[in-house]
Amino acid sequence: MPISPSSSAQAAREAVAARLREIRQDGGLTGSELAARCGWHHAKTSRIENGRTSPSAQDIRLWCGACGAEDQTDDVVAQSRTAESLYVEWRRKIRAGLRQLQKSYVPLFQSTRLFRVYSGSLVPGLLQTEGYASALLSSITGLLDIPDEVEDAVAARLERSRIIHEPGRRFVLLVEEAVLRYQVGDADAMAAQLGHLLAVGALPSVSLGVIPFATSSRPVCPQETFHMYDDTLVSVELLSAQVRITQPAEIALYSKAFEQLRGLAVYGPEARSLIVKAIEALD
Repeated sequence: MPISPSSSAQAAREAVAARLREIRQDGGLTGSELAARCGWHHAKTSRIENGRTSPSAQDIRLWCGACGAEDQTDDVVAQSRTAESLYVEWRRKIRAGLRQLQKSYVPLFQSTRLFRVYSGSLVPGLLQTEGYASALLSSITGLLDIPDEVEDAVAARLERSRIIHEPGRRFVLLVEEAVLRYQVGDADAMAAQLGHLLAVGALPSVSLGVIPFATSSRPVCPQETFHMYDDTLVSVELLSAQVRITQPAEIALYSKAFEQLRGLAVYGPEARSLIVKAIEALD
């Protein structure tokens, strides 16, 4: 059974606490000795190690410095930030409206030079057409019981996606073949979407790979949809929430998985053939 967002966040906080405890123990310090070196009451050390108090970035820097573990500071700070913002509830993010949710990604898109996206179920947002996006966002609106702002949200999503035509960026996009077969919207909307994949896949800045159904001996099974923005952020999409991962070690794991998935995909004529077959299957 999947664990809840709140329990996942608490587990992440406890993992930070455990790591700080290990750093103290490896440094040969008692809780009181650590507190004295950091300049705070020993009770604060206990609260942090038991997950009752979340350490600030400065607390972590002092902690690691006191234990002679400065080389671990950046990783623990990132881990702590991930724990504190692990789950961003979709309902909270969409209080300002679906259109504003789409626009909220613009600064991140503008600052990113390498986009890596893997999806096992849906066409990535960067590649979605108006009809496909409209059908998808309509279903989300109904499921989450939120105000119907689909038309404005779709317009904002399409505007945001124009970045794919701007110079100076690379887009490495992977989809499972199932993405081509799951019909979102009516047959005409799906045909238009698949045709768009053929066009966008030919852009010099875009590498579009399709992982065939028939792929055998997979080192990595199909995964949840995730987006990688340079080497600084991974965004994982769940039904009820979005997970933002910033810890370098976890980003490295996603990067490794992405490269393995990338090696399973077909490109160029082979990918186009699978897309064309999916279009023909709509008739």
